[in-house]
Amino acid sequence: MAPDTIERDTLDLDVVFVGAGPAGLAGAYHLSRLISEHNRQHKDKALEVSIAVLEKGKEVGSHLLSGAVVDPRSLKELFPDSWQEAPFEAPVPHEKLLWLTSSGSFSLPIPPPLNNHGKYVASLGRLCKWLGGKVESAGVDLFTEFPASEVLLEGERVVGVRTGDRGLGKDGQPKANFEPGVDIKTRCVVLAEGVRGTLAKQLEGRLGLTQGKNPQIYALGIKEIWQLPAGRLAPGEVIHTMNWPLGFSNFGGGFIYGMKEDQAIVGLVVGLDYENPHLDPHAEHQRFKTHPWLRKLLAGGSLVAYGAKALPEGGWFSMPRLSGDGFLITGDSGGFLNSQRLKGVHLAIKSGMLAAETVFEGLLADDLGPTALARYREKVEASWVKEELWGVRNFHQAFDRGLLGGLVQGAAGLLTGGRGWGFKNRLGTHPGHERMVALDSAAGRSLEPPAPVAFDRQLTFDKLTDVYHSGAAHHEDQPVHLLVADTSICVDRCAREFANPCQRFCPANVYEMVDEPSAPSGRRLQINASNCVHCKTCDILDPYAQITWVPPEGGGGPSYGRM
Repeated sequence: MAPDTIERDTLDLDVVFVGAGPAGLAGAYHLSRLISEHNRQHKDKALEVSIAVLEKGKEVGSHLLSGAVVDPRSLKELFPDSWQEAPFEAPVPHEKLLWLTSSGSFSLPIPPPLNNHGKYVASLGRLCKWLGGKVESAGVDLFTEFPASEVLLEGERVVGVRTGDRGLGKDGQPKANFEPGVDIKTRCVVLAEGVRGTLAKQLEGRLGLTQGKNPQIYALGIKEIWQLPAGRLAPGEVIHTMNWPLGFSNFGGGFIYGMKEDQAIVGLVVGLDYENPHLDPHAEHQRFKTHPWLRKLLAGGSLVAYGAKALPEGGWFSMPRLSGDGFLITGDSGGFLNSQRLKGVHLAIKSGMLAAETVFEGLLADDLGPTALARYREKVEASWVKEELWGVRNFHQAFDRGLLGGLVQGAAGLLTGGRGWGFKNRLGTHPGHERMVALDSAAGRSLEPPAPVAFDRQLTFDKLTDVYHSGAAHHEDQPVHLLVADTSICVDRCAREFANPCQRFCPANVYEMVDEPSAPSGRRLQINASNCVHCKTCDILDPYAQITWVPPEGGGGPSYGRM
């Protein structure tokens, strides 16, 4: 990266939201509205506050992906008179839960958490574009292609963020078109970066935000949109699946949602705490589509779009400290997701609103220090967010011993207010990357790769074909944004212990081990950074925790649009 000695422009703003997802946009809009209402009622004490949202994508929605079946609860609070104007695909008319075997299926009763009546199938990208319009109409500045790459600290106080440099070559040296990033100085930074946020991770390293917490547990959601023959799947129809192809040992399941214009969402969620290094989540998604029931549904259809995104599923006890001197953490960055209900959009919006209310009170008191901003956690705990997440606080942890044990524990959790079997208030867990079993261990020698999947490019697709359908694009001549601390581990220790699982857990073919005759081992790691779909899986699941994902040059990445 460019040296710190270069001269940078400085922009002074009062409040900066990092990330134009549901949390950041809802927070920015709500804060602007609170200030406007205050100024109308108290003209003699009017607040003059500059608010901005920074988004790394080319436009709002470029990097947003979710299932998604949206609970409109928080939208109704944010837009009580106009929430139905949101661009939903359709209300959910009915739903199914299927137990799949390799050749058959049967329906299961719908458990209460998966009852989606009153909910809406939605494209998160389209929903947030609509939210972005509301934000801009409220007078908030929305800067796209502005990746926040570094948090600015004075001691333990966050005083702003630095945006990424532009015009650096692969060697990290400035090119003729070099533009240094801007230092944005602010009274409060609201982090809404999404899962495994870059700045939140930096703050964790500096301030220990997860001390005393359970480690965060993640899953990977892989999603395709298909164009189907007319009338094949009703808009708003929701189907969830269990068991095959992941089986009893791996957390996860499938989802199929009907969209407008005879399109369908087809996806698979895979827990990023699996034990077998041979597992390839993308391949399992392709295998999922070969099930006779799903093959029949997709027959005559065509692939429209592809994407992948990690999900924070650790629950209440995995949430980091949500505030500090000059900052708040919202949305997926803060772990606001209900993994039992498979929903996080409504929680992200509500967390952004509660952050806005906290900042507003701080502005009125002219105090955005750590004590004032700690009111955010109090607001979360006093809201329906705590009520919802407390009841599922042990859900993902219950599956540590497999699918059947998880179902029993999950059912017990419903009966015990979230405690589960054994009535433990807080089940412990381990980081997902620590659960991967070394292949040269006694337990690992019995692990076999799953059966290969044939890619016919009609129903099943290789990673590169899917990446093409993600619209992923990065400037080729820029520094690699996937930082591997020690590549010598890749060619020796990782090859021996885990058979280089990055080649499989990445759903975008970013990591490859290739022949290199001049290298001592005859092999080297090749990083195809231009394929990256920004899912963050590598930052999460590398067994040595030596991969760090950082934002590429502004605008680079997938182009999800309707995802």
